[in-house]
Amino acid sequence: MRTANLGNRLVLVHDDGAVDVEKASDGRFPSDPQAVFDRWEEFSAWARTPAAREAERIPLEDRRLGAPVPRPRQVFAVGLNYADHIEESGLDTPAQPAVFTKYPTSLAGPYDTVELPSAMVDWEVELVAVIGARAHRVRAKDAWRYVAGLTVGQDLSERRIQLQGPAPQFTLGKSFPGFSPTGPVLVTPDEFADPDDLALGCAVDGETMQESRTGRMVFPVAQQIAWLSAVCPLLPGDLVFTGTPAGVGGARDPRRFLAPGEELHSWIDGIGALRNRMVVGPDYPDGLRA
Repeated sequence: MRTANLGNRLVLVHDDGAVDVEKASDGRFPSDPQAVFDRWEEFSAWARTPAAREAERIPLEDRRLGAPVPRPRQVFAVGLNYADHIEESGLDTPAQPAVFTKYPTSLAGPYDTVELPSAMVDWEVELVAVIGARAHRVRAKDAWRYVAGLTVGQDLSERRIQLQGPAPQFTLGKSFPGFSPTGPVLVTPDEFADPDDLALGCAVDGETMQESRTGRMVFPVAQQIAWLSAVCPLLPGDLVFTGTPAGVGGARDPRRFLAPGEELHSWIDGIGALRNRMVVGPDYPDGLRA
């Protein structure tokens, strides 16, 4: 099953178009794409019925697609989760997932423009897991049962704020408006031959910067959910950005960051791609003027 946020309305995505969920279900499920996660099991069962499969199709217009999960209550992220990225960062492999958060106001859609707050904004393509049921103290062997679906994400990072000072500001440096584009659709785990091993990558103006597979994670999705849920409950509709592979701009020699006018193309096989155009923000290129 594939779902999307089409013009702020929840739709089922098929090869020949989209199904408006509220209309096809006669109001049983609301149009709000966020609300469905609190009833994910019920919704998933309905989506397999003839009423859902045979409903009237509407055009799936790419430019009307928004973030599949527009208002999550919690957004988690895991750093240093691919061996090659750990090596390029010059750091040691962590003994457990290295967790930070991203503020929900940083969410953006798959084709939104992103305002650059400085000349030090970096890319990090990531698989994003979306929680479909409340998960607390979940064992890794059971963790996939709590995943509603997977989508593509970018963990955009303003490196100066992220790394300055005696204590790094990961959450703040990764939470400017537009710094968490996701989409274009949400895909349920059963759609993949192996949801633990998907090809992903990103390119800037056609030049490939990152290319890897999620099977190379140090801590796979299930382990991340187990680790997070051991501390705090994961709620329906929460997001988990699962880490990025090697190829980030800040680790290059010379360093390479995003510039106004460039298009950042991020993809994961079996899900789709983001295409986000960079534009000048009000404080570009010097960053915050506090």
